[in-house]
Amino acid sequence: MADKHKHVDEVSGVETTGHEWDGIRELNNPMPRWWVYTFYATIIWAIGYAIAYPSWPMLTEATKGVLGYSSRAEVTAELSDAKAAQASNAERIASSPIEDIMADPELKQFAISAGASAFKVNCAPCHGSGAAGGKGFPNLNDNDWLWGGNPQEIYQTIAHGIRYDGDEETRVSEMPVFADMLTPDEMRATAAYVLSLTAMPSNPALVEPGKQLFADNCASCHGADAKGSREVGAPNLADAIWLKGEGEQAITDQIRSPKHGVMPGWVNRVGDPVVKDLAIFVHSLGGGE
Repeated sequence: MADKHKHVDEVSGVETTGHEWDGIRELNNPMPRWWVYTFYATIIWAIGYAIAYPSWPMLTEATKGVLGYSSRAEVTAELSDAKAAQASNAERIASSPIEDIMADPELKQFAISAGASAFKVNCAPCHGSGAAGGKGFPNLNDNDWLWGGNPQEIYQTIAHGIRYDGDEETRVSEMPVFADMLTPDEMRATAAYVLSLTAMPSNPALVEPGKQLFADNCASCHGADAKGSREVGAPNLADAIWLKGEGEQAITDQIRSPKHGVMPGWVNRVGDPVVKDLAIFVHSLGGGE
């Protein structure tokens, strides 16, 4: 409630505002001078800021301010400075073979950083943001390579792709459809042998006949030891790393009707320097040779 008559606090001698809550009265103390001066200073500062910098919106644009400052212009200038700082390294990468880039620690680190950015934009949709891949898309963090894992081999794969019709230099490998050559029982036996190289098949009795079937039909590409051949892009079947699916049934299905993935060639899309950056970045992930 509010008192109709002025009231002075007996203890402090200060007049109250007339407001009272549960017997407690509010003193009518003035604000400290330093606080008032600070408040006035902020008003002056705000007026000066509004005059000096863009601030007040109008119909088509904001006031420009007497200093002519623009945050967009500042960002543009910073980007230009960054590009200028990178220009030297970018030019060196464009004109240098991969071997020379790898031999220069500073240039190599620049390529890795640039490749990481390019990877997120161009490669992550298939291989994942962490390059761990997925079913049908290779994991680029391990040391299992269909076509070789040194920087030049990785460059070739990225530049020209795999089974990519738009590039005559693309990598090409075709696994035949064995449903036309083997019976269902023979395909199951072959799958049992392949699985036995890394795990226990459901019917161990099929391993020996499957081994002979593998030697007759598969060893020409995958090798007698089933460790594959990078010359033809035949995967290593003895390392428990599976691209098209894991398990006995998945192996049988791949023998019966092989799945062939396609990777586009990137050199005509992003340019040779970016492909070099990507190759060196992928090589740096930990699985390079």
